[in-house]
Amino acid sequence: MKHQHSPAWVFQAWASFILSISVLALGIVYMPVDPWKKAFLGMGVLFSITSTFSVAKTTRDLHEAKRLITRIDEARVEKLIGEHDHTSSIV
Repeated sequence: MKHQHSPAWVFQAWASFILSISVLALGIVYMPVDPWKKAFLGMGVLFSITSTFSVAKTTRDLHEAKRLITRIDEARVEKLIGEHDHTSSIV
């Protein structure tokens, strides 16, 4: 069973992401500090965003790999059970 997100959820997730990044960028732009300090903060924000996406993707990939391994193991067990002759074990 594959879980699908509703279009409303996807919209809300992207809207909140875009809104939070936009407000943060505006805050950095209008902050009363030197331009090099603004650039430093901006780079920190960009590195935080890219590392967040990397961690999310890695977590998802590990979860999907674990699910695949579990499904393969379940298929092997079902095959063994299906091949087992119940009458041969009776002595």
